[in-house]
Amino acid sequence: MKEQLSLTVKTRSAFGKGANRKLRAKDLVPGIYYDAKGANIPVMVNEMPLLKLIKAAGSSHVFELNIEDDSAQDKKPSLIWKLQRHPYKSKLTHVDFYGVDMDKQIKVHIPVEFTGKAKGIVLGGRLEIFTEQLEIQCLPAAIPDKVVIDVTDLDLNSNIHIADVAFPDGVKAIYENNYAVVGVVTLAEEETESEGEGEGAEAEA
Repeated sequence: MKEQLSLTVKTRSAFGKGANRKLRAKDLVPGIYYDAKGANIPVMVNEMPLLKLIKAAGSSHVFELNIEDDSAQDKKPSLIWKLQRHPYKSKLTHVDFYGVDMDKQIKVHIPVEFTGKAKGIVLGGRLEIFTEQLEIQCLPAAIPDKVVIDVTDLDLNSNIHIADVAFPDGVKAIYENNYAVVGVVTLAEEETESEGEGEGAEAEA
């Protein structure tokens, strides 16, 4: 069972660049809570708890968002939707939360972890990872933290495609084309292609 994560935020009434700059000076991150029903609630959150949540939850772990105002507190199952960071400082500048309906399926991206040593590598190939995230659809409570793919049986010039990947019950991959997730390529072919590209460049010069 997944760990139940939570984050407390407070509503805010001041807007604009000046107001947001004052919040950031106090290590507060301005944000917005959205949901499918049209809710749009401006909030602010302490940066340190938010950073801890991001590390633990990423963008695919549902957590309990406690929205506080002067008179009440409302709890919403949510995902971290979008993050904005300062272009050169190690600071968050804005966060968007998305409220989910626990009874309705949603689409999210989850990370992929590869395990095992492909037999094609022993024969002189190289493991090529084509994507590190997969798009899936399922109920919020069923979102896996990651998908683990065993590459042990991958031979030279072989791929594992998205249709070959096993997911937990209730989880399905979203794709139009049966794309390759990971494969083993032949190094000799790569070197030949690189040499050919170099010769072409010299001829053009």
